[in-house]
Amino acid sequence: MAEQKRVKKVPEGKSRFLKTRQKKADSKGFVGYDTVWEPFQKEVKYKTPKKP
Repeated sequence: MAEQKRVKKVPEGKSRFLKTRQKKADSKGFVGYDTVWEPFQKEVKYKTPKKP
């Protein structure tokens, strides 16, 4: 019947806040991608203000 095609390896994608990586092909030949988001802003620990 149909032969499975070899999947080409795609390089890791990088942008300002996003990285994508190619997953391995499953038994049906489907290739997925991992998406990793980096934080948009830094969080600072809250400090209570001084009382007068």
